[in-house]
Amino acid sequence: MAEDLKLTQTSKEEKYKELIPQLNALIQGEEDLIANLANVSAGLKEAFQFLWVGFYLVKQDELVLGPFQGPVACTRIQKGKGVCGNSWDKAQTIIVPDVEKFEGHIACSSHSKSEIVIPMIRNQEVVAVLDVDSSELNTFDEVDEKHLSLLLNEINF
Repeated sequence: MAEDLKLTQTSKEEKYKELIPQLNALIQGEEDLIANLANVSAGLKEAFQFLWVGFYLVKQDELVLGPFQGPVACTRIQKGKGVCGNSWDKAQTIIVPDVEKFEGHIACSSHSKSEIVIPMIRNQEVVAVLDVDSSELNTFDEVDEKHLSLLLNEINF
């Protein structure tokens, strides 16, 4: 498959519907987790121009920075800390319309204004989280949650 994404749609819903099959085609048959997480991060960042898109992997008792696109990031996050640590702890998606109003938010970048974190659950355990930050307030909603969750289910972990 060519490594160029073809996106013609402008609405968020339609863009996801166009993007996700292309990302799935890109990662299908590739067994290397890091390569797949890197391509998913790059594809989402390219398609939506998000500030930051990346993965934190559960390693023992903390989240450790994995493949990402965007400014430098926090390397390690404790369970229950910040948006990512809370998503891991609760095993649920967290959408934050304004990170300044999220108690305990970890500010890896002062440019981040809103965020969505979705846990990757395998065998009833969170193995990683997808973290997406925007430089705009109120960027994320149930459309993002739905499509990003579907995409994460396609990644072999």
